[in-house]
Amino acid sequence: VQLQASGGGLVQAGDPLRLSCAASGRAISNNAMGWFRQAPGKEREFVATINWNGGTTFYSASVKGRFTISRDRVKNTVYLQMNSLKPEDTAVYYCAQSIGSSTTDHTGSYRKWGQGTLVTVSS
Repeated sequence: VQLQASGGGLVQAGDPLRLSCAASGRAISNNAMGWFRQAPGKEREFVATINWNGGTTFYSASVKGRFTISRDRVKNTVYLQMNSLKPEDTAVYYCAQSIGSSTTDHTGSYRKWGQGTLVTVSS
């Protein structure tokens, strides 16, 4: 499976932005999916995860209440709706496919990674 993340860009603080992660080559419908991000000079960190059928989600404390992860199993696509963006949300955002079907925030549980899309939030 190949994961293609898109939707990044330059926005102002408080603006919304929606990221998409399209899977090709193989279905991801039975796998949990996740979004991670990596800011300049920092390690990659967990952002959000969704289970195989979209019924369960889990977020990092820093984005909970502002970001929403969702998926369209027919379109083989996962989304990250980001609202009330802050300058500290600036990072390269990566989508990833978990080896299992349940939500997880463990980086080691993800076997396939997209190439990343840059989100820059200006103050």
